[in-house]
Amino acid sequence: MKRLAIVMVAMVFALVTADAAMAGRAKNRQVNQQKRIHQGVQSGELTKREARRLQKEQRHINRAKKRALSDGELTRKERIRLEKKQDRASRHIYRGKHNDRNQTP
Repeated sequence: MKRLAIVMVAMVFALVTADAAMAGRAKNRQVNQQKRIHQGVQSGELTKREARRLQKEQRHINRAKKRALSDGELTRKERIRLEKKQDRASRHIYRGKHNDRNQTP
C-alpha cells in the first residue's frame, strides 16, 4: 500500500513537471517567432502590413495560451491546440519572408 502511494505521488509529480515544461517550450517558441518577425522587418523581407498581421497572430496565440493556463494546468488537448496554432504561425512567417513582396527602403 505504501509503495502504491509513492508510485502515485511520483506519477503526479511527473505530470505536473511535464505540463510546466510544455508551457516553457511554448514560451520559447513564441519568443523565437517574435525574433523571426523582427528580423524579417529589419531585413525588408516582410512588409509592414505582413508584420502587423503576423504580430496580431502572435497576440492571438498568447491570449489562447493565457486562457489555457488560467486554471493552472495545460491539458493535452490545450497543448496540442497551441502547438497547431504555433505551427500555423510559423508557416505564415516563413511564407511572408519568402514571398516576392519586399519592403522598399
